This record gives sequence, C-alpha cells and structure tokens, in this order.
Amino acid sequence: MTTILIVDDSRLARNMVGSVITSLRPDWTIVSAASGEEALQVIADTVPVAAIVDYNMPGMDGIVLAERLKERFAGLPVGLLTANVQDALRKRAEAIDVRFIAKPITSDKIREFLAAAGQ
Repeated sequence: MTTILIVDDSRLARNMVGSVITSLRPDWTIVSAASGEEALQVIADTVPVAAIVDYNMPGMDGIVLAERLKERFAGLPVGLLTANVQDALRKRAEAIDVRFIAKPITSDKIREFLAAAGQ
C-alpha cells in the first residue's frame, strides 16, 4: 500500500490536495491531519512515501513538522505548502531538504512535487 500524508489546518486545502493526488495516483492511500501533532499520531503505524504539509498551522508549524517527519522517516520527501512566499521561509525549507509548494494549489504543482519525490 502506497500512502501519502497531507497536513493542513484547512479542510478545504486538505480536500483539494487529496483530490489532486487521487486523480494522479488513484491507487494510493491518503492519510490526512489538521495539525502537526495529529499528523504524528495518524502515521504511528504507517510509513508514507511522501508528505505535503502546510506551513501556517496552530501549534506546530510545517517546518517543525517536516523536521520531525524527516527524523522519523529518513529520506522522506516533504513538500511545504504555503501562501507565505518569503525568501527567508524558502531558505529554511531548502536547508532541511523540503520542497517549497506555493499556494494556490494546482494539479501541476502537486504533480511536480510527486515527480521530484520520485513518485
């Protein structure tokens, strides 16, 4: 079973990303969460092939979550989905080998992330 993790405090954003992934990879399982803390719980028994996480979330932000995911799953491709396109954030993401995905969500951006992730 191929599983991808989607984390965003916006249900609409989670559904949009999930819909795009389902159209591109209908055989994949999507695990989603509304926060970083919830994400770490829902993947307790799962090894995702990739993760797409929002940056701005209450509690743990997407950079901290990405760091924790990468500690737990070595080499996990993580995409940071955000409307915050500041260079400082982009550099922080790049420094921990996280791909920057600027909102708005499009199928092309998700497809490019999956391709870069080897998926």
